Amino acid sequence: MVKIKNSIEIDKMRKAGKLAAQLLDHLEPYVSEGTSTIYLNDLAAVYTRMNGALSAPLNYRGFPKSICTSINNVVCHGIPSEKDVLKNGDIVNIDVTVILDGFHGDSSRTYCVGEVDSKISDFVERTEKAMYKGIETVKSGNYLYEVGKAIEKYIKPFGYSIVQDYTGHGIGEKFHEDPQVFHHFTKANKIRLRAGMTFTVEPMINMGKSFNVRTSREDGWTVTTADGSLSAQFEHTILVTENGVEILTQSASKQESIDYSRRNKIIQ
Repeated sequence: MVKIKNSIEIDKMRKAGKLAAQLLDHLEPYVSEGTSTIYLNDLAAVYTRMNGALSAPLNYRGFPKSICTSINNVVCHGIPSEKDVLKNGDIVNIDVTVILDGFHGDSSRTYCVGEVDSKISDFVERTEKAMYKGIETVKSGNYLYEVGKAIEKYIKPFGYSIVQDYTGHGIGEKFHEDPQVFHHFTKANKIRLRAGMTFTVEPMINMGKSFNVRTSREDGWTVTTADGSLSAQFEHTILVTENGVEILTQSASKQESIDYSRRNKIIQ
């Protein structure tokens, strides 16, 4: 069952989403060569507590840290560690989810560390654009499968692949709600969008041609590309409106509310 949020719940979702965006903004200056991922985790934990919120990933189904940090060929669910120190040329996805006043805000960004090969920086930039391509299809009355269709249409010509084992998801009082949000085209997402729906759009794109992934047997969490290629991801929590879509986790330095008639401007 897909939950339609009322005005009070939407207001709380906005506040949680804003805090998630502020948390990533807070971490960004520390994403540099020589920084350990456990340091980023600890910074996030302190910032979240100081803002009256909880870190949703911590102890969620046994996950041991407050954020996910996924470096290079790690697709998702990377566990912060003092042993994982960022190096020049790395890419790293930081995935954060906060719980504020009982509601979740979920967002992630992939960062380039130091000097990165232009092919890799292009790959990261295209992954972010793919997310926005999906978001711009969202409007009350449209089908959810348009999100994955738009992402697939944009990504395929580059020879990249779209991870299919992990999806976006509904979000609200629960971390994961209905619906699943696929980032490739599938009629499984033939769900009519309605104003008041909130869900994440978070394509995981592999630089190689294979979308296959593997989960670590050691920690049961870390997911890597099967072929060892790089993987990038961007994620926003969004709200379906009567006229289009509102990005709830947009950075304060960017446009926070996107009118349906003006959305193309965000992907130029």
